[in-house]
Amino acid sequence: MSKWQGKTKGGVLGYKFFIYTLKYLDLYFAYFFLIFVAFYYWIFNTKSFKVMLYFYNKRLKYPKLKSIFKIYSNYFIFGQILIDKFAILSGYKKKFTFNFDGENHLRQIVKNKQGGLIINAHLGNFDIAGQLLERLNYKINIIMYDAERKQIKKLTSSLNEQKNVNIITIKPDGSHIFEIAQAFKNNEIVAMNGDRYIDGNKTITCKFLGKEAKFPTGPFHLAIKYRVPVFYAFAFKETKKHYHFYATQPKTYKNPGNIKKRNQIIKSIIKDYIFELENKIKKYPNQWFNYYQFWET
Repeated sequence: MSKWQGKTKGGVLGYKFFIYTLKYLDLYFAYFFLIFVAFYYWIFNTKSFKVMLYFYNKRLKYPKLKSIFKIYSNYFIFGQILIDKFAILSGYKKKFTFNFDGENHLRQIVKNKQGGLIINAHLGNFDIAGQLLERLNYKINIIMYDAERKQIKKLTSSLNEQKNVNIITIKPDGSHIFEIAQAFKNNEIVAMNGDRYIDGNKTITCKFLGKEAKFPTGPFHLAIKYRVPVFYAFAFKETKKHYHFYATQPKTYKNPGNIKKRNQIIKSIIKDYIFELENKIKKYPNQWFNYYQFWET
């Protein structure tokens, strides 16, 4: 079965091409070139094509022909989302508009100086949600794998960095746990994905879109270990220059101490997370960006 390798799909050279297009031409020129890039992946990237065909045809139950065209749409929107990210970092922020559902929940956390855990997914464009946190003027720590961090650093080295964002890299020796603990101690916000893992990570199997899939226990274990408010948050592209941000009402989970009960609570948290994932996938089916076999087949 195809596994995630710990880094986001896409080459640095291709991303830089779009960064220079934005710098010297315009956002719409970048979108125009993307038509051909998405078509190339649609025709030649057979590995991700098969995975996405399974997603649309088997999990979302779309007819096969519709599923095939949905894959192109998915590739095209994924490209747009990457371009939008670089556009905003490059100073194009004012060209985009945003809706914020659930902003009041985060504002309350900021007001109380309480901190919290945001669990998101490779669904939509969570990088755009950083604009909300910038509005809140509050420190956020984003947890990611080293391969992802290095790739992002290469891409954003010439762009404006967000002032209130700190990246915590997941390290083999587990030392990142101390950084996370310190962030919670400082009443800061920690954000991480709950939908990916690499070999060796602890997982729990739950039903997702009608079939068993594995989810990492790490993010959900943090929720009960540090007893911080948990939000499920996503941001979706709705038009060329408009995004919609969603954040759920926070929920705090107790740590029972007993290992068996703790595992039951972790599974319960994951089910809450899956409930939110499924609702958003059905509303925005073109914005699921896990290009590897997510389900056990």
